[in-house]
Amino acid sequence: MIKLLLATNNQGKLAELRTLLSGLKLELLSPTDLGLELQVKERGLNYLENAVLKAAIFADASRLWTLADDSGLEVEALDGAPGIYSARYAPQPNASDKDRREYLVQNLKVFPRPWKAAFHSVIALVGPEGSPIVTRGECLGDIIPEDRGHGGFGYDKIFRLAENGLTMAELTPEKKNLLSHRAQAVNKLIPILETLFAEIAASVE
Repeated sequence: MIKLLLATNNQGKLAELRTLLSGLKLELLSPTDLGLELQVKERGLNYLENAVLKAAIFADASRLWTLADDSGLEVEALDGAPGIYSARYAPQPNASDKDRREYLVQNLKVFPRPWKAAFHSVIALVGPEGSPIVTRGECLGDIIPEDRGHGGFGYDKIFRLAENGLTMAELTPEKKNLLSHRAQAVNKLIPILETLFAEIAASVE
């Protein structure tokens, strides 16, 4: 079975990716499965650069096909912040997801509601050699001032979807994996993965 490395140390993101890709005949591996202890500094200027950087570094270290995601929350009133800095937005060291949510809401209180926002995701697939394959997803909504829901991670509890009025954390995992920005990006990649790995499997038979 062909191996695919999921280049993230974020357990919430890893669980989502495993679920989204579970229908493929691939062995899905995490960095921990391979004993890889890499911390990639996200020095890119946008989601694309960061996703490709992470995928390339993990692919080089593992010599495996590697998938990496870079995603973020962009809030209109804050001129697109936190954006690519979403995971490290709060000023305190070792901030939790709750710390980041509270800091974001605090910064938004001076602005009238609705606090329009969008989640963005870029997925990069990189092989041991060759150019990256990239897909994107976007989810529109707004920020609410209090946590709602018990699922998800990150900003999910305060991000309300435009299409149904539920926060991302109020969705069932099945529904989130149809609607989320990451799900959109992964679902665009799945037919590419199926074709690519079918060709690889045929070439080694």
